[in-house]
Amino acid sequence: MPAFAPSSTSETAAVVPRPRRGSHAARIADLPRIEEPREVAPADARELSRVFFRRLRELPEGTPEHQYVRNALIEMNASLVQYAVRRFRGRGDGGDIEDIVQVGAIGLIKAIDRFDPALENEFATLAMPYITGEIKRHFRDTSWAVRVPRRLQELRIDIAQAKEQLTATLDRAPTVADLAGHLDLAEEEVIEGLVAANGHTTGSLDAPHAGHAERGDGSADGHTLADVMGEEEPALERVEDIQTLAPLLEQLSDRERRMLRMRFGEELTQAQIGAALGISQMQVSRLLTRVLAHLRVSMLEDPDPDPDISQA
Repeated sequence: MPAFAPSSTSETAAVVPRPRRGSHAARIADLPRIEEPREVAPADARELSRVFFRRLRELPEGTPEHQYVRNALIEMNASLVQYAVRRFRGRGDGGDIEDIVQVGAIGLIKAIDRFDPALENEFATLAMPYITGEIKRHFRDTSWAVRVPRRLQELRIDIAQAKEQLTATLDRAPTVADLAGHLDLAEEEVIEGLVAANGHTTGSLDAPHAGHAERGDGSADGHTLADVMGEEEPALERVEDIQTLAPLLEQLSDRERRMLRMRFGEELTQAQIGAALGISQMQVSRLLTRVLAHLRVSMLEDPDPDPDISQA
């Protein structure tokens, strides 16, 4: 495990005062009372944690002694949470950093309650997966499925609150105009916020599509959303190319059109084309190169404006 930086650089050794007489710590089998557990240096915190864990398993739950030992373990190992949170500082839309720290602390507490010192494992080895697991679960439950600007995320919350208030006031579902007037926004902004709200959750394309033909029992007929969604036609782009190319082919000579038909329609070789036209293969190659270059350039050029329109 990586070394964890101490919370205070001035601390080079554990601060472990002697137990105070009459305190709860004095009655916990000579365990020391730690005044500032978070300021204990990491190396000393690991050693103290081993001692505290062994005693924690011996104490009855619910007793002041058990509570003191458990709380001391949480405080001494809080640096593990801070270390884990660093990995998630770049993650947005999952809440403030303080929320992430609190979530990581939950993972730390779970690890403390489940750690068995009899196995002689390092506590950090068990704690880090618990801490990071809780943080990842937090992001999974609170993050947006589709990333949208924070302005729209906040607008979604405002719209949701306005909907609740207007529904109670108007005794009906508010319209876009109602929401815009209540929030002092343009209707286009409200629509943008309503559309952005759809990015908070996503649906599976394999889920049954209830909007499709339904059987008598109200269930879908087995179609999924993917079945009823349109898809791009691969040959659609060729339609425009064909429409552009057709008049250009009409401008070619009969021999040039015949040569293109034999090469690309009948898929003849240049030697076969030359034999059919009574010319050499080299001439066929030069003619095809010239014709194809002319067609390519002509298709990329802007069409000439209609002379009648230019004179109007």
